Amino acid sequence: MPCRQWILSLVVCASFAVQAQESKSPIANIESLIRAQSYDQAMEATRSALKQSPRDYRLWTLEGIVLSIQGNHPEALMAFDKALSLSPTNMAALKGKAELLYEKQDKRAVPVLEQILRGSPKDEIAHGMLAMLEAQQGDCPEAISHFQLSENATRTQSASLAAYGSCFMQLKQPERAVPVFQQLVSLLPDNPDAKYDLAVALVESHQNDEALKLLEPMVAASQADPDVLSLASEAYEAKGDTPKAVALLRQAIVLSPSTPGYYVSFAIICLEHDSFQVGIDMIDAGLQHVSADPSLYISRGLLYVQLAKYKDAEADFQKADALDSTQSLGSYATDLAEIAGNDPQKALANVRVQLRNHPSSPYLHFVLAKILWSQGGASEEAEREVLTAIKLKPDMVPAHDLLADIYMREEKFDRAIEQSRIALKELPSDQSALFHLIMALRHGGPAGQREIPGLVKQLSSLKQSERDDETNKMKFKLVEQKAPAAQ
Repeated sequence: MPCRQWILSLVVCASFAVQAQESKSPIANIESLIRAQSYDQAMEATRSALKQSPRDYRLWTLEGIVLSIQGNHPEALMAFDKALSLSPTNMAALKGKAELLYEKQDKRAVPVLEQILRGSPKDEIAHGMLAMLEAQQGDCPEAISHFQLSENATRTQSASLAAYGSCFMQLKQPERAVPVFQQLVSLLPDNPDAKYDLAVALVESHQNDEALKLLEPMVAASQADPDVLSLASEAYEAKGDTPKAVALLRQAIVLSPSTPGYYVSFAIICLEHDSFQVGIDMIDAGLQHVSADPSLYISRGLLYVQLAKYKDAEADFQKADALDSTQSLGSYATDLAEIAGNDPQKALANVRVQLRNHPSSPYLHFVLAKILWSQGGASEEAEREVLTAIKLKPDMVPAHDLLADIYMREEKFDRAIEQSRIALKELPSDQSALFHLIMALRHGGPAGQREIPGLVKQLSSLKQSERDDETNKMKFKLVEQKAPAAQ
């Protein structure tokens, strides 16, 4: 929402003098000076009047307005707070305070805006400001409800439209984001980021022809954005034009060879079209540029599985797990961070101390098992600790994943399968469990072998969703429109 919209309107519409029924009162004089933009004189008159009437909330409100216009926000807030202490429902002071806090993206604006809406439930500016603050805090359902109540004000504000559409995308409702981003493009017809945002929503809502109408001129530009090329590739693949999709994705990779997502997208296309070795060759090239990204090893592992190169696949899955094994869990991030900092002994000592103080904490038992397993040579204790964690918290998915990994290394494949299935029951999108299950089943009988292709497809689908989520982290380089100067 545009900053200063309320304060500027208060300058034009100030009417405290009417309440006093004194056309020549000090308040009427101050309001006249404000409208005439004689702010120094208005301030002098306000402070002179306050000496005579220090408890007049109208004077404190007018002082806040003048100080706001002059850019003295700390003192303006103090003036509005003083006015509200004398008259808590004074709408002019509430709006002035809310607007100043909103400009600083201060969360204290939220209760003030809520108070304004209790008094004026249809105030679109208040709804719009509240929507933006909630969107920034990640509360998209609430943000959307307020955007819907401020649509007349929102439709002319680029940042508000961007946030509104982004919330629909985060809630996996791209079809509802489309009209919002269409309005954004209408407002900013020459802005490539606005067009890209709309194209993302169109692709996600399977309106690929409409998306390509936007993307094709951007693809044809002399300096095409690799993100645009990747998105256009996805739209062409959805339409069945795989050669065009592959060509654009190759172009994106050439322009940005260090972006892992492009290689993952290429691998997904190869999986869909049984071009497994082509995908492996591309991942090999990607690893020359991005050697420490687990998604590339996962993608290559999936391709190896399709070629029945299980040892190569297992090596890649283990490499991916090793690259991601130091991720923190809950409030114990510090301990695992110390592993990443090559100080596992310190981490180990810290966790053991914490366990003495909190022996019933499943998370601490899990962290201890994770550290021990990462060090190697302590599999029995690691297994004992992770089993304790599971006993204390049976639905702890990472613990089941770790136990499956331990069983895999010990070649206890039936147990690894059991733990992986438990993890997947709790969390069907658990990629680690799928990796372990695929690799363990290959050591089983024909029934297990027949299950592998379906699991590979499921894992490929999860990787595609992960890639889509990365795509949906849109650019949003949109600039808030400046409020008009006070007249």
